[in-house]
Amino acid sequence: MGTDPSGDRRRVILLAGPSGSGKSTIVRSAGLPILYLDDFYRAGTDPDLPRDPDLGIVDWDHPGSWDRQGALAALEMLCREGRAQVPVYDIATDGPHGMHEIEVGSSPFVAEGIFAPELVADLYTRGLLLDAIVLRRTPWKNLVRRAARDLKERRKPPGTILRRGLHLFGVEESVVGRAMGAGCRPLSARQTREALAQHRSGAVAGTRSAS
Repeated sequence: MGTDPSGDRRRVILLAGPSGSGKSTIVRSAGLPILYLDDFYRAGTDPDLPRDPDLGIVDWDHPGSWDRQGALAALEMLCREGRAQVPVYDIATDGPHGMHEIEVGSSPFVAEGIFAPELVADLYTRGLLLDAIVLRRTPWKNLVRRAARDLKERRKPPGTILRRGLHLFGVEESVVGRAMGAGCRPLSARQTREALAQHRSGAVAGTRSAS
């Protein structure tokens, strides 16, 4: 933990974790406002998107598939004004569909997504980071949750869901490790719920160091 340079301004809780680890469900149960960082994915028609050499499809787990600057600008606006216009992204069609406004009021809020670690250093430097967490859960359970979700929501063809799911299962520990290296602290689902409840009640102060 570092010192808190932000005074009474709204601050961000970054929540990272592998796809399917239950990030959104945990945040919603905590009752905190949430910004979905997945809404800042670039359009699937962008010819410069990175591609996975093994799967032969767009590598949606590569930071180059995501609008980091757009996400950072939205977070700064939310901290300053309490509201911001953000994209609406449709995973099934690989593209944004308009904009919508989100409001966070005067409380801390959560920005969750697999690319949350990409924002730790910038938010910390700006005095806008309250906490940075990476959700660590059993990989095979994440595999099952991810497959059930993606099939139910018809995010991709079943074959793509299976191939991508097995690939993500194989790299999950490295995903968590990179998040820790960026400054996120690894917590279980129970510990994450407790941390968010403490932040919501104002019982926890301070920011995560980006080192």
